[in-house]
Amino acid sequence: MIETRKINKTFGENHVLKDVSYIFEKGKTNLIIGQSGSGKTVLMKCLVGLFEVDSGMVLYDDRNFSTMNFEQRKTLRQEIGMLFQGGALFDSMNVEQNVMFPLNMFTKQMIEEKRDRVNFVLQRVNLINCNKLMPSELSGGMRKRVAIARAISMKPQYLFCDEPNSGLDPHTSGVIDHLIQEITKEYEITTIVNTHDMNSVLSIGDTVAFIYKGNLWWRGDKETILQTVNPELNDFVFGTELTSRLKR
Repeated sequence: MIETRKINKTFGENHVLKDVSYIFEKGKTNLIIGQSGSGKTVLMKCLVGLFEVDSGMVLYDDRNFSTMNFEQRKTLRQEIGMLFQGGALFDSMNVEQNVMFPLNMFTKQMIEEKRDRVNFVLQRVNLINCNKLMPSELSGGMRKRVAIARAISMKPQYLFCDEPNSGLDPHTSGVIDHLIQEITKEYEITTIVNTHDMNSVLSIGDTVAFIYKGNLWWRGDKETILQTVNPELNDFVFGTELTSRLKR
């Protein structure tokens, strides 16, 4: 579980996050949604420490991340997996080397142990016998699956996914969504997904936090989001021709 308690973040005179309090639940896919510039990306960066909060607290299972020193945060980050927008694979490394990278950085395992872990997570994301392929030889969906394998290689307790479906076709997006959800439930991970994709929201949104102008404007799940009377959320949810038909 990750909890925020009244966190605030400003940049100059721009008050980006305003007293945001929320609980991201363990074993669930917790989605953060909102328009561009709403503060959802800043919120995720505050959660992982890329930005420091001005006030309030970020708690990882009751551990106050906001007051941790460098060494304490370094230890905690070994419990965190990151799925970056676009995958962020190293182009000069093959699939096996990309997935093994965190293990090389943070563990003292023997090469045989690391290779066994790499093979296990690649099998888990349905990429058997792809170890020696280079990123340039992979499709967009395969790159995302490699990135997921790398993100779970350290057996994380917390998984952050930044726009995991960016650049993917609808079918492949659905495959990635369900893979993230399956891994979340299988390993009881606290997963946080930053997205603007309503297909993802309606498919895997176990919990949904809608950020509007820096405020936590609405909270719910995939079952309740289409029944909301919140006008700002309705503008976001039904803002396309496709989703507007759901309202009719």
